Amino acid sequence: MVAIVFGSINIDLVSKTPRLPLPGETLTGHSFATAPGGKGANQAVAIAKLGVPSYMVGRVGGDNFGRELLASLQAARVQTENVLVDESISSGVAAIAVDDNGENQIIITPGANGRVDETDVERLQSVLKILPSPSQREGTSSPPSQGGLGGSILLLQLEIPLSAVIAAAQVAKAAGIQVILDPAPAQNLPDELYPLIDIITPNETEAGRLVGFTVDGREAATEAARALLQKGVGNAIVKLGAKGVVCATQAETFFTSAFSIRAVDTVAAGDAFNGGLAAALVEGLPLRQAVVWGAAAGALAATKPGAQSAMCDRPTLEALMVTGS
Repeated sequence: MVAIVFGSINIDLVSKTPRLPLPGETLTGHSFATAPGGKGANQAVAIAKLGVPSYMVGRVGGDNFGRELLASLQAARVQTENVLVDESISSGVAAIAVDDNGENQIIITPGANGRVDETDVERLQSVLKILPSPSQREGTSSPPSQGGLGGSILLLQLEIPLSAVIAAAQVAKAAGIQVILDPAPAQNLPDELYPLIDIITPNETEAGRLVGFTVDGREAATEAARALLQKGVGNAIVKLGAKGVVCATQAETFFTSAFSIRAVDTVAAGDAFNGGLAAALVEGLPLRQAVVWGAAAGALAATKPGAQSAMCDRPTLEALMVTGS
């Protein structure tokens, strides 16, 4: 079984600063680096580094950044045959400021990601067609809150046009593929999308945008997760960073504590969470254990600078889950 990621592929331009700038303020940074990123590509790399087959479907531009981005995915053993090189536009770019506490501000210029459309969804369908049918998969009769997915999964984010996200979710559901949506960057979602989502994974800001009230801790996150179930999603996971994770299913609501780490750079922690979550579910682990994988992967990503370079391997993940720190 595999994880298919349909989403963005960016180059990250990262400046480290003592603190984040105020509106209209110019700060002097103390270091700069370029690194492969994009929420879709980050999640694909996170999954592959954990030893689970990972396919990427998306676009890069016909520029040096595009070549660098493809090379990074391939080095992580992500399958890239269905990544289109769009010669008519630049690759996506994320300008990122990271302060000494690991907090960040990000400005994204979509580039090729903004061109993702129904032709890319058709390439996604070609990947889905080579997967085993639902009746051939073991372990898919139980919902994730009971016995794990044990099958292939599609991961989606919101750094590509929303129309393409909806179309991708529709073809995945028609093929019997489970759908995980990371609703980032934060935006409102149409009612038609929620029933297509098996698992939604917002952080506090994103959850607040979706449910219409402030989400600033465990109690509010629990309320938000249950509100998302009412909108039609199968399972709702609200990520609280260092405060842990709240998960609501149709059968139960539970809380998972965060791992104790020293944050260096939180840029890709959310992507690492989704990668760890998906990898565990593809392998058939129960949702409770998959959330622990996600929390561990997210914590480890925050201990290193960069995005894809911060994703952990399987032994490092397993070691953290044993020691807790």
